[in-house]
Amino acid sequence: MDELTQNGKDAIQIGSEKFVPFLTQDQIQKRIQELAKELCDEYRTKLPIFIGILNGSFMFLSDLMKEIDIHCEIDFFKLSSYGDEKISSGKVKLLKELNADISDRHIVIVEDIVDSGLSMKYIEELISSHNPASMKVVTLLLKPASLKYKVKIDYIGFEIPDKFVLGYGLDYAQKYRNLRSIYVLSE
Repeated sequence: MDELTQNGKDAIQIGSEKFVPFLTQDQIQKRIQELAKELCDEYRTKLPIFIGILNGSFMFLSDLMKEIDIHCEIDFFKLSSYGDEKISSGKVKLLKELNADISDRHIVIVEDIVDSGLSMKYIEELISSHNPASMKVVTLLLKPASLKYKVKIDYIGFEIPDKFVLGYGLDYAQKYRNLRSIYVLSE
């Protein structure tokens, strides 16, 4: 079993692939604080429901909620489009529905990463069918060069190149989500 690096300063070897530090825990936390301030300013007079997309967004949503100082609710969708692969299957499968009634609600979708936009397009269509009062999207990472679907992202943590990343909720075959920093596949 590979030993995990937790300090974000060392490369990680997974089989024959090497992952190098990309975004540190401090960089991530600083940007989350900025995003939380923007969200609080926008939703101060509303009662938003933050909808995390599992499994990847759990760390981002958790840290974001620690910085939110307004009344809000939280719920989750669970989707699958990757399985254990590094490349999307091209199909989205809904694994967990929402518990909350979201009609006439202010929705904030919280995603770990938007790359092709396939999952986000699916979520937007699904939520729109419930007639929310408003819908905004916040993602920690956006790969603009990978977008294949037209989706509106309202809050972006970091725009990143079209490279495979892991850590901080992002997985490789369901592992490495627990890393505090984000690593990128080295060339």
